[in-house]
Amino acid sequence: MSRTSPRAALRRTAGGLVATGLLAAGSLTLGAPAHAADPVFTLGGPAETALHPYPESGAPERSSLGLTVHNPDPDEESTGWEGEVTYTLDFSGIAGIAEVLPPEDTGADCEISGSTAVCHDWGVYTGLSSIADFDLAAAKGSKDGASGTIEVTGSAEGATFTPFTTKVTVGGPDLVMKRLPFKQELKPGDTQPAPITFTNKGTRAADGVLLTLRYSRGLEIPEQYSNCEYDGEAGDDPFDSYAWASTLCFVEGSYEPGATYTLGVPLSVEATDRAFYDTFVYRIGEDGGAERSAQRAGASLTRGTGPELTLKKVTSSARSADLDPWDNQQEVDFRTENTADFVAVGGEAEGAVGDTFTADIGFRNDGPAWIGYIRSGEPVATLDFTVPEGAEVTRKPDACQGVTADGKYREDQTAAPRYVCDTRMTVRDDSERTWPFDLKITKKVPNASGDVRIRNTWLVDPELPFDTKPANNTAKLVLNGDGSGSGDAGGSSDGSTGTGGSTGGDTEGSGTTGSTGAGSAPASAGSTGTSGPASSGAEGDLASTGSAVLMSSAIAAVALAAGGVLYVTARRRARRA
Repeated sequence: MSRTSPRAALRRTAGGLVATGLLAAGSLTLGAPAHAADPVFTLGGPAETALHPYPESGAPERSSLGLTVHNPDPDEESTGWEGEVTYTLDFSGIAGIAEVLPPEDTGADCEISGSTAVCHDWGVYTGLSSIADFDLAAAKGSKDGASGTIEVTGSAEGATFTPFTTKVTVGGPDLVMKRLPFKQELKPGDTQPAPITFTNKGTRAADGVLLTLRYSRGLEIPEQYSNCEYDGEAGDDPFDSYAWASTLCFVEGSYEPGATYTLGVPLSVEATDRAFYDTFVYRIGEDGGAERSAQRAGASLTRGTGPELTLKKVTSSARSADLDPWDNQQEVDFRTENTADFVAVGGEAEGAVGDTFTADIGFRNDGPAWIGYIRSGEPVATLDFTVPEGAEVTRKPDACQGVTADGKYREDQTAAPRYVCDTRMTVRDDSERTWPFDLKITKKVPNASGDVRIRNTWLVDPELPFDTKPANNTAKLVLNGDGSGSGDAGGSSDGSTGTGGSTGGDTEGSGTTGSTGAGSAPASAGSTGTSGPASSGAEGDLASTGSAVLMSSAIAAVALAAGGVLYVTARRRARRA
């Protein structure tokens, strides 16, 4: 008997490159319905795990089996289901084929006894998260091509789990992607060839391959092929603040062990007018129904037009089996010489002492570049709001923090003289973002104004490094003004009175995104009398969803598991990490 601990790296949003990996082949098939009151959680993982053949000498090499659970809770504010959970793994189907080895870390979450492992946990996070990460190795005496299955079930009081079966096979293809020598310092319009090249270092031929390309909003692939599927322009989905596009290409044929293959037709990567910091990910895998479904992940893709994408053999070398899923994928970062113009958005309001109103203040990006810090996951900028004299904030957005007048920490978050709100890690071109503040007029001060400033996240270095027009980074929120107006730093000012609200764009974290031009009217704060409070759910942090290809209802962290890269961790959990 041995006790092991699952690697829990998938539990939280990872640092580093966020949300750029490609889905591993897995299963999220729904099973029989449960009682109406019981939530249904779906167990999953890779459809198949390949093992290194048992060596003639030395210890067998390990392969990782990562198992997951999916909680489809649609509540955006949910932290997940709570309760004791038990997961059971039946290894009897791989007897004589593979052995289950303790992972390198230790603990007491999982207990292995004979052909069974039992894992205990508390709760199920919303979205997709990890159960356990076991190590497998080929059993002594096993033959190349031998295969069996592992059965995974779950149980909890008041919940139902859809079981999962995964296949384990000794030997198999190992497609290793070659890293391409891209030029990484670019200018808008630069186009580079992408001669995708890979080698099969496995023990058997691959029956068809699936090439998956993912590229951030500033990049495009000009060519279209009839055996490829495309999900459209990056960032078309208003919920896709990560702004990724995907291309999936299916190429038939037998790809032999020891052989190297490259594209038989051109493929290139172009830096568009909106490029700034961008990433291109290219991955190769054996084609198949499970792999295709996993890479599509529920997205609606469109078949391409034009000729067929083809591959050709370029070399043949001695076979070198490593069956390592880490080398199926390569990625490259590009830095394009470009700028973005962030324009502060303020407003005006009128009222008597005791009146309350909602001020939607923020900024817009007039481009041309989109800005995304997708490697670090850090916010792009900070909104810095100074409350006008004679008013106090009665409710702030959850993502904003009250600070002292000189920008230092403040314990009491109510009626602070100043508030700061971090943006998400991406800001699209031609987008506007606002934060709703509820304010109360406490003193009649004619023409009182407070600064609305969009700046760098570091107060000691407030200039935005990509913005060459700093003059419009500050606007005003004016109360009981004299009619001269202020509002939008880069457009017309709306001095209307009546109910508070925004003229367009999206309230930060509300899940809607607007698009405004350089001359559009700003979001206006304006209310005489009392208006309702701002939504407490409006936030300006990582409250964004990935595209459907990323995963429906998830912003995912990159984590390699069980033969590929697996998206995990719901965006609602990322907000609390």
